[in-house]
Amino acid sequence: MAEDRFTLTRWRAALAVYADRRQLVILLMGFSSGLPLLLGFSTLSWWLKGEGVSLTAIGGLLTVSTPYAFKFLWAPVFDQVSPPPIFRRLGQRRGWLLSIQIPLMISIAVVGYSDPKEGLQFLAIAAVTMAFFSASQDVVIDAYRIEILGADDDEQAVGASSTQVGYRIGLLVAGAGAIALSDFIDWSVIYTAMGTLISVGVIATLIAPEPETRIFASEVFDDNSRRGMLDLPSRIIDRLNAAVLTPATEFFDRNWKAAIWATIFILFYKYGDAVAGAMSYPFFRELGFTGVETAAITKVFGICMAALGAIAGAVMVLKFGVIAGLALGGVLQAVTNLLFAYLATLGHDLIFLTVAIGADNFTGGLGSAAFVTLLSRFCNVSFTATQFALFTSLMALSRVLFAVPSGWLADQVGWMNFFILTTGLAVPALLLLFILARNYNDLVPKRPETEP
Repeated sequence: MAEDRFTLTRWRAALAVYADRRQLVILLMGFSSGLPLLLGFSTLSWWLKGEGVSLTAIGGLLTVSTPYAFKFLWAPVFDQVSPPPIFRRLGQRRGWLLSIQIPLMISIAVVGYSDPKEGLQFLAIAAVTMAFFSASQDVVIDAYRIEILGADDDEQAVGASSTQVGYRIGLLVAGAGAIALSDFIDWSVIYTAMGTLISVGVIATLIAPEPETRIFASEVFDDNSRRGMLDLPSRIIDRLNAAVLTPATEFFDRNWKAAIWATIFILFYKYGDAVAGAMSYPFFRELGFTGVETAAITKVFGICMAALGAIAGAVMVLKFGVIAGLALGGVLQAVTNLLFAYLATLGHDLIFLTVAIGADNFTGGLGSAAFVTLLSRFCNVSFTATQFALFTSLMALSRVLFAVPSGWLADQVGWMNFFILTTGLAVPALLLLFILARNYNDLVPKRPETEP
């Protein structure tokens, strides 16, 4: 009986983390982070197709989302350089967030007022600009989340869950919501409305507390009268070293062998899902599912299930730890691919498609919550933005590269065997997880108890 009371107390203590005001801020920031993504991807392609733009041009324009894969290149700025003077009073993280969110709102509206028929080049420039500010916002939001929460798995897990839920609500609004509205409202109005919704993130930034972090903001151009301009080249080199090389090498300095295995794990954790996901929509279309059926089940229902999975993933980490959450998420993500293999034998079956999408998105959200927790715990607060951007860029780049042969593989073996094979592709990451579990504590940096 006493053991039951102790277990119940632990559950209550773990779930009480959700009541923290910081989690509401992170949820709102997650919404602001997820909203712009589809506006430069699937929602944009839907709009362009309706305007009669060629498929070749649409495919080329979708490369405007590349800033998300290369955000690590300018992430050091948000660690090492102070925000613009007008926002500096808000602090390093909040100051940069507001500096990014205002032009992000404007750039989204500009995309909406572009003319795909007469000014495709202008639209492309506007969309790249939107993606740049969106990716930059992601970098700072991720850094804020990691730094504002405690140095333990529990708070980071709930933070990962909160940001995933908010992010997926943003995807739902900008995806299914925008496309549904396009039947009745002009795209310029829709994109302006979507830009206005970034104000949710602005409000979160204004009410959020600034984290106490070891940020080394750049003073490269300060005090030139005393030190002289002759020192400037060496000071710039020192700053670049501190901003770019040190964050990368610091991770490997903790335990270089374990860090190599962890890097490979980051590459392969979503391997099977990346290959299967790349071919999911061609698969649905070949089975005869209509656009309405696919959108309703994969976008609306699927995103809701992914949000529930993210909450479940946080609870798993709270109760059993991040390694257990990764293991369960990895196994379930692999197993759910078999549901699509069975769907291939059924053909057009709406009920089973709903089951498969629900299970796949739920387990994907569960695994993602544990995965984001892991990457967050790997970050040193001295350069959180840079390290998390490096980790997520590595994950995004691997997802793109691994998905390249997916179409060829499906052509060679057929849909059923294709999804069976993608289940097997999860095995390497699960094996690597055993190595990661033994070295996890060595890879997690110790946070300082007090600020110097």
